[in-house]
Order: sequence, then structure tokens, then C-alpha cells
Amino acid sequence: MKILDWYILKRYLGTFILMLLLFIPIGITVNLAEKIDKILENEVPFMEVAAYYLDFTIYFANLLFPLFLFLSVIWFTSKLANNTEIIAFLSSGVSFWRFLRPYLIGATIVCIGALILSMYLAPRASKGFNEFKYQYLKKGGEVQETSDVYRQINETEYIYASNFQPKTKSARNFTLEHFEGNKLVFKLSASRLQFNEADSTYTLTNFDKRIIGEEGDEIFHEREVDTILPFEFDELTPVTYIAETLNYNELNTFIEQESRRGSANMNRYLVVAYKRWSLPVSAFILTIIAVAVSSMKRRGGMGVNLALGISLAFIFIFFDKVFGTLAEQSTFSPLIAVWFPNVTFGILAIYLLFNAKR
Repeated sequence: MKILDWYILKRYLGTFILMLLLFIPIGITVNLAEKIDKILENEVPFMEVAAYYLDFTIYFANLLFPLFLFLSVIWFTSKLANNTEIIAFLSSGVSFWRFLRPYLIGATIVCIGALILSMYLAPRASKGFNEFKYQYLKKGGEVQETSDVYRQINETEYIYASNFQPKTKSARNFTLEHFEGNKLVFKLSASRLQFNEADSTYTLTNFDKRIIGEEGDEIFHEREVDTILPFEFDELTPVTYIAETLNYNELNTFIEQESRRGSANMNRYLVVAYKRWSLPVSAFILTIIAVAVSSMKRRGGMGVNLALGISLAFIFIFFDKVFGTLAEQSTFSPLIAVWFPNVTFGILAIYLLFNAKR
């Protein structure tokens, strides 16, 4: 690797790390100032607070690293341009594409690190971050009713309930249907289902059982029945952030399982899965845009480049959030929603790169 490559690569990685070290403590300070009242009110042990902010650091570094990378590349490339170092490089016979090579090497290193982080380290941090938040900062905040749940719990049985209530571990208008092939064998129904944690049984109120027969159906009714059912209550109502807490292999298995069950939150889970790949790829796209924007010496100096870069960064984040939310809350394709910002800004990167080259 040539001296030019090392010179730029060291500044690429060094400025990126410096940007993280500058902004993450600011984020921790702002978050602590906002949450300190609830932390003191709930008498949270110091070690748990320390673990929470370690998870907070990893969680938000993974979430915002494209923005930090983009700003860091604009920052040090603008300094090179203002010092006329880029003009010197290009005047020595180095092509613009050759000048771009150390940036792409740096983007590859960051991309590999981001993949490892998003696939395995960030999920563990997300779990600790969310569990702490709901245990101490949002007491009862994660408890919501889940309406109209219809799921396949195994190869032969399906369940339905008008709603599940995770806090009380109960459900209303519960139905279980057992099939053999395409034939319905029996059907259980109850106006209310209650999970008993002490012995892992279920209490069914206003219980009916219909056995489908060749010559007629048999119907049994009881006011209340305690029984065992072939599913875990918590598996039917996973917390909304569950996908964020699973590593790559666990997430794929979970999505496959939820797809068979007909989960209503499939789009939310797919958005998380696709972002595991799209965020690292954005390192390349944002690096190219940052170099194209900041490699020219402008009359306004570094401030103009930073203003333009920050504007583009927030447009990127806006697209990412809007389309991600759209996919989670509707039938819009999660794949298109997640990759649309990368594709759009990829086209912009190519356009800006060719203009910068000229």
C-alpha cells in the first residue's frame, strides 16, 4: 500500500473513531440527564446503570454509525481540500479513481466491523437496553393488548383470540382447532383463557369442545376447565422489540417460525432483518457521497461542505425512518422500504462522483 493510501486511510479511520468518541459521551450525558429522576426514584443499582449505558453505547453506535462516518469523511476530506492537498495529489498524476481507493478500503473495514456489530453484538446490547428501559424507565409501558391473534402453533393446530393481554397473561374469545390433513378433528373454544404460572396450566372459562364425527358432532360444555395446551403464552405475544435482540441465526429462525404462525408483525421483523445488511452497505454509499461533496475547495470553506453534508445525512435518515415505519405499519414491501434509501443515494453517489471527477 502506497504512502497516499496510508495517509488517507489513517485519517479516515481515526476521524471516524474520534467522531464516535466525541458524540457518544454527549448522547450518554443527554440521556442520563433525561432519565436520572426515574433512575433515582426506582433506586436502580449502580452496576445495572453502568451495564445499561454500555448497552446504550453499542446500541446507538450501531444505529447512527452511517451518520458519524459520513460527517467524519466530510470533515477530514474538506481539510485536505482546504489545504490544497487533494490538488497536489491529483496534479502528481494520481487519478481521481486512484485517490478514491483508500476511502473504499476504509469503508470495507468499517463495513465488516458494522456487520459483526449488527449481526451479533448489537442484538445483545439491544436486549439489555430495552429490558432496562421497560423495567425501570417505562414501568408497564411495554404492556399492550394484542388484538385478533391467529396463529399456527404446530403442524396440526391453530389458535385464535380476539385479544391477548401480556400483563395478565389472559385472552378473550379463545379458539383452538386441531386438523389431521385437511380435516378438522376437534375444536376447543372459551370466552376467556388464563395462564397459571404456578403450574404452567391454562384455565378456560365457558369451555366448549366440539368433536367432529362422521354421523354427527359431539359437544361438551363446562363452566371452567384447567388443562395443558401445546404452546407457551409468551411465545404468542413477543415484545415488540424481540427481533432487535436476536442474533443473525436466531433472527432467521424466529422469522421462519413467525411466518408459519401467521404473525401480524412479520413486516416489523423483516425490516430489522434487512437493516442488518443495508446499514453496513450504506458505509460505501455515504463514503462516496462525502468524498464527492467535500473534495472540491469551496469559497465558503469547510462550513459549506459540512452544511451540505449534514443536509444530505438528515435526508438519508428521514428516508430510512419514513420508509421503515411505512413498512412496519402497512403492507408495503419491507425489502423495498429498507433498500430504497441506499438505492436512491447510490444513484446520487454515482452522479456526484462523476461530477467531482470532472
